[in-house]
Amino acid sequence: MNATSSDATAQVPEPGRIVLLTTSHRVAPGLLSWPAWQTLRAADQVVCADGAHPQLPYLREAGISVDEASPDAQDLVDACAGGRTVVVVATGEGEPRLTDGLARLAGSGRIQMPDLELLPASYDLPGARLLDLVQVMDRIRVECPWSSQQTHKGLAKYGIEEAYELVEAIEEGDRDELREELGDVLLQVVFHARIAEEDAEAPFSIDDVAGGIVAKLIHRHPHVFGDETATTPEEVKEHWLRTKAEEKRRTSVTEGIPLGQPGLALAAKLASRVRTAGLEVELPRGEGVGYELLAIAAHAEAGGVDPEAALRAAARTYRDAIRATETG
Repeated sequence: MNATSSDATAQVPEPGRIVLLTTSHRVAPGLLSWPAWQTLRAADQVVCADGAHPQLPYLREAGISVDEASPDAQDLVDACAGGRTVVVVATGEGEPRLTDGLARLAGSGRIQMPDLELLPASYDLPGARLLDLVQVMDRIRVECPWSSQQTHKGLAKYGIEEAYELVEAIEEGDRDELREELGDVLLQVVFHARIAEEDAEAPFSIDDVAGGIVAKLIHRHPHVFGDETATTPEEVKEHWLRTKAEEKRRTSVTEGIPLGQPGLALAAKLASRVRTAGLEVELPRGEGVGYELLAIAAHAEAGGVDPEAALRAAARTYRDAIRATETG
């Protein structure tokens, strides 16, 4: 009896193994993880439903045979009989038909299922979704009747609006709103860079924009990327201002200050430049609320207060008082 049971057990075929291999389209084809290459080389069969899958040329170049086929769940289970390993190279949309079919077979309880494994062969790096944004912007620029006609000047007002909405989200402390507004500001950057690519005389791309700011950040942080040291925020600011002055070679501390910004912010920025440069410049005297506001802004900046933000906070309190009066 024991010998017969042992013989029957030994004759049950091994169920095998199904590996669903996923890759990221944001990573260059062929750059797969070592576990992925090991699994591919050891597999008894590798299948892919998409004959134009970007990974296939690299797999074949590495000596891996890939069958262009679309097996259903039962086909895969049968192919694994006898302990075989079948690797499915997933398409960009995944394999929902296949995985749903395998789930139904497993739920039926009628058959012995192979071992199922999901193996990510490549992973998105931080910032990878920015590539998606660039691709989406490319398509919108070409196919959208409104977006295809936009210019830098036409979009300028939206950049200002989105910046204000971002500041409001920060001051309100709304995390969901902050994430959304950061996206809207990022869109403005990508949109302008996409338009800039079409300039006939001086084109540049989002890569040029990113490359420029990377170079600037490295140059202005010698205490991080160079041999200098900085242990306090004040020392960091000193490094920043010194390297910035070397880059710009400005003849006046007022250069580079946008005069189109709100008045209180403009006054505070001028006062900050004067104070940082160690200049002694007496505030101009005159009649009218403008000179009074200038003195207030300079006083606030000297005390470490952003007068524009302070006024907005007071204005919001005033708004709440107005609403309370209206509803009371």
